[in-house]
Amino acid sequence: MIQKLNLEHILFLDIETVPEVAEYAQLDDYKKELWEHKSQYQRKEEYTAEEFYERAGIWAEFGKIICISVGYFSIKDRIRNFRVTTFQGDEEKILKDFKKLLNEHFSRPKNLLCAHNGKEFDFPYIARRLIINGIGLPYKLDLFGKKPWEVPHLDTMELWKFGDFKHYTSLKLMANVL
Repeated sequence: MIQKLNLEHILFLDIETVPEVAEYAQLDDYKKELWEHKSQYQRKEEYTAEEFYERAGIWAEFGKIICISVGYFSIKDRIRNFRVTTFQGDEEKILKDFKKLLNEHFSRPKNLLCAHNGKEFDFPYIARRLIINGIGLPYKLDLFGKKPWEVPHLDTMELWKFGDFKHYTSLKLMANVL
């Protein structure tokens, strides 16, 4: 089935995230309490909430996107080219520019979004940050009411798992072995 996909219909992407504020001390008391509660299951008793704060960027509620890089194939004069664009700077601008790209060039039913671990991280993180920033969800990220086979997302890590729920392989390792 995957061999039938047209590469020109796929938007490949990756995001980079950081904590929303640089230091734990910059959080107000209520946000500190919320961070302590949210991070408890991962840090257990090994770390204090403050020591663990450097990892806050992995949660959309405590992080922000500092760039979204996208790549896509285009055909011009029967030659296939791969173009790469990076949205960077202010998070709200990054999100609006990314949404505009999706709406203008990748909104058709045939279009797919593709990322490594995208279903677990990139796609939900972007959607959450859009909502947090008061920006409406583009069609490709609005999954409400969709059946699994209607979700327009490809995840290279999920493809490589072949149904194994315990397996993790980095994109770098997967590229190397292939």
